[in-house]
Amino acid sequence: MAKKSSKTPRRTSPSKTHGVINGAGEVVEQPIVSTIRENYMPYAMSVILSRAIPEIDGFKPSHRKLLYMMYKMGLLNGGRTKSANIVGATMKLNPHGDYAIYDTMVRLSRGYEALLHPYVDSKGNFGKFYSRDMAWAASRYTEAKLDAICNELFRDIDKDTVDFVDNYDNTMKEPSLLPVAFPSVLVNANTGIAVGMASNICSFNLREICETTAALIRDPDHDIKSTLPAPDFTGGCQIIYDENVINQVYETGRGSIKLRAKYVYDKSANCIDILSIPATTTCEVIIEKVIDLVKQGKVKEISDIRDETGIDGLKITIDLKRGIDADKLMTKLYRFTTLEDSYACNFNVLIAGVPRVLGVKALLEEWIAFRIECVRRRTYFDRNKKADKLHLLRGLEKILLDIDKAVKIVRETDEESEVVPNLMIGFGIDEIQAEYVAEIKLRHLNREYILKRTKDLEDLEKEIAELDEILKSKARIKTIIVKELKSIAEKYGQPRKSIIIYDDVARYEEETVEIPDYPVNLFFTKEGYFKKITPQSLRMSGEQKLKDGDEIIQELEFTNNCDLLFFTDKCQVYKAKADDFAQTKASVLGDYVAAKLGFDEGENAVKMVATKDYKGMLLFAFENGKAAKVPLESYATKTNRKKLTGAYSDKSPLVGLLYIPEDEEVLFKASSGNMLLVHTGALALKTTRSTQGVAVLKPKKGHRLFSIERYKDGTFTNPKRYRTGSLPARGALPVNDDSKDEQLSLI
Repeated sequence: MAKKSSKTPRRTSPSKTHGVINGAGEVVEQPIVSTIRENYMPYAMSVILSRAIPEIDGFKPSHRKLLYMMYKMGLLNGGRTKSANIVGATMKLNPHGDYAIYDTMVRLSRGYEALLHPYVDSKGNFGKFYSRDMAWAASRYTEAKLDAICNELFRDIDKDTVDFVDNYDNTMKEPSLLPVAFPSVLVNANTGIAVGMASNICSFNLREICETTAALIRDPDHDIKSTLPAPDFTGGCQIIYDENVINQVYETGRGSIKLRAKYVYDKSANCIDILSIPATTTCEVIIEKVIDLVKQGKVKEISDIRDETGIDGLKITIDLKRGIDADKLMTKLYRFTTLEDSYACNFNVLIAGVPRVLGVKALLEEWIAFRIECVRRRTYFDRNKKADKLHLLRGLEKILLDIDKAVKIVRETDEESEVVPNLMIGFGIDEIQAEYVAEIKLRHLNREYILKRTKDLEDLEKEIAELDEILKSKARIKTIIVKELKSIAEKYGQPRKSIIIYDDVARYEEETVEIPDYPVNLFFTKEGYFKKITPQSLRMSGEQKLKDGDEIIQELEFTNNCDLLFFTDKCQVYKAKADDFAQTKASVLGDYVAAKLGFDEGENAVKMVATKDYKGMLLFAFENGKAAKVPLESYATKTNRKKLTGAYSDKSPLVGLLYIPEDEEVLFKASSGNMLLVHTGALALKTTRSTQGVAVLKPKKGHRLFSIERYKDGTFTNPKRYRTGSLPARGALPVNDDSKDEQLSLI
């Protein structure tokens, strides 16, 4: 008998059945055009039309939904309620979550202080727009209601002034626009980033906007700058008035307006109190930048800076060292910090569902057209309501002649459904009139009541005729709008908060940043070291100290208040002030420019140019025999940019760079030995920095241009030999007398 195995056979588990989802994990090829059309474009259009860009009433959908729900909650005239209640109710219209809704309400609130005329009357901690770190309290801790000015947002909204549409789940109606009675689109600032476009609308003073709009209604050719001199910003910063910029913003809707902080100097405490800042920055950004400037040694006049913002409003205090001029210090801080900043205007508004960038005048004209339609629809609604009332009273007037007859008809009618038809037959009235008569209470079937109701027939007819005249005349409608604007300006108007200072004053203040100006000798070495030495120190110094193998390639006599441009081998230029470098002596190495100015890794300086007025030209020469003449003013910048890319062409290696105050003769030399004299006046001036210029010297095959230098009279016995009538040219080989001299050196 066979021996049984002692090992127990392994049990095999039953196979598991896996579910399969059709299409899951499949890679479906689709043309990129179809993907963009079917997926990307609907998303982009949704962001543009339903999220980021405001409409002519001045609101984005999120703003409009929130304010309308607060209006429906009775928060226009009632008391405040918990913000959480408002957020919860608004979710019936806005399905994007409670945080997004509350965030919207905060930015519209009085407590946040971001708007000249806030729409939400808030109570509690709503943060501050000028603080990055000051967070607002949760919605369960704050309360809110609509501000009084919202009466002008919802004026006659129940009189068919605007269209209503279904909400996202078709459970209620919401307005597509609000019938705003003033140009709110320009009164409060509004910012949004869509897909491929953005909107950034600055705020204007309400009183000035209303006056300008009224004047524009009366006279379409009205000069809006006469009544609307400039924007107005919450917080009360200063506006540096530049007429060209203002004209650009008013005409095109684009432009950059310079804003400047306001400050006062407290002599007793020897400190500066900053009381307002540009609307584009925050207290934390300013304080961090000032601290950084102090650490870098660029600002040495400050002993302390702190944020003293409290219930009285914004306040940044700067403690000064003894004997410091506060005005000069602030001018320096305007230059290096966001205490002076720019507001980039982009008046992009949805007009009839189409995004359009419009100037101030064009926007006001669009709003006037919108408001005319609102008033027309309101007038038509009132006219129809009065006409309906008149129609009912006409029926009541007819039964006045015989009340007993009407009572008899009702009493003798067996069925209730026959009462109205019998009244229609008995008095010759229509069904609507008969229904109205039939619903009159028994106590009102007296002659006095009916006489009181019918005596207004004549007044109603006059009112209807008046409304008809208004509907026929656009001028009458415009007159109504002008009266409403005047009333709003008187009721809600406030003095201008932002002070206008003019550009010439601002420039003068900037010039008060005095850099000590005295003669200096500037030295630049082959290895990239820089020295600034005064003439007195240079006369007392001995031999220049240099690194082994290094040599001085440039020595200039200039002043401490000049600009220095360091051109590198990476086609870049770095800018600095001579004052940025410390005075030194000949016995030290000096500053290593690459480290001082923060060059890119492996980048080396090849040429230094000093200037105060950016006059003159730069001549670039390349190995391929081409040369480019570029005005030095092409490297001047209005901002404090320290690095410019594309300083010259990278198509061919650079072999020489000369600064020429005016056109002169320059000597080109090729590796073949050929030399060419060229007057720079023959080279066209190029405005583009990265241009390769024109062909000057045509090197022989296998050779290249390797150097240029200024030509000095007497260098050649016969200079005509090296000149040519046309470019490019090969030049000429030097004669024996000329070849003996060392004529060229790399500069």
